[in-house]
Amino acid sequence: MSWPIRVSAAAIAGVTALAVGGCDALPGRPNVAKREVVPTEVTAFDALYRTNCAGCHGADGRLGAARPLNDPVYLALAPADRLRTIIRGGVPGTSMPAFGTDAGGELTDAQVDAVAKGMVGRWGRPEAVRGLTLPPYDAPPGAPGPGARDRGAAVYAGACARCHGPDGRGGPKAGSIVDPAYLALVSDQSLRTTVIAGRADLGQPDWRDDVPGHPLTPEEVTDVVTWLAAHRQPVPGRLATGRDSQGVRP
Repeated sequence: MSWPIRVSAAAIAGVTALAVGGCDALPGRPNVAKREVVPTEVTAFDALYRTNCAGCHGADGRLGAARPLNDPVYLALAPADRLRTIIRGGVPGTSMPAFGTDAGGELTDAQVDAVAKGMVGRWGRPEAVRGLTLPPYDAPPGAPGPGARDRGAAVYAGACARCHGPDGRGGPKAGSIVDPAYLALVSDQSLRTTVIAGRADLGQPDWRDDVPGHPLTPEEVTDVVTWLAAHRQPVPGRLATGRDSQGVRP
């Protein structure tokens, strides 16, 4: 083979190699590294939380319209299994929708698990609640016992009135806790959760500090929730639901 022919052969081989290696860059051929991820394949906590949760619970899990999720007391009170149930099925009768695909939402079981684990892993701090005995998350089954409302009024006067006012309609440090619009949006369980865990992002103490030196007992929590819920008024156009039918509220 003469020298010019060898040069031509080498040039052709080089061009062929470049053409083959650059196929991904040809017009119309997708770049695998930049392909759009199918929504059901997203499992990153930040992306899932930003899309599905931040609008109500705040960009960093705080200072949203709904309960803060960036709260170690709440995450100790409602562990990952409970969170999965809430995320998957929502809370009927409240503003918390169902996100699980089997309940009409758009999140797969793997994504629901990623959100629940992400909240606990990102914001849970076991050392902050180590050694504490939290009141039970759920209220005792059945209707409140006799006198619960009256006992709850006494608990409210001693633990809540200094901030929310003597009748619950607002005070020097906090707004109304018996506002009909607020009570129409939350379940009894939501009220219970707030009494126990407080709202750290708004400066509301948890069950340990409502009465300095006297953490609320489980019975006192149940009684004051009964008193609060007794102020709920029927919402025009909404079918009445049983006390327990609203399920669990985050």
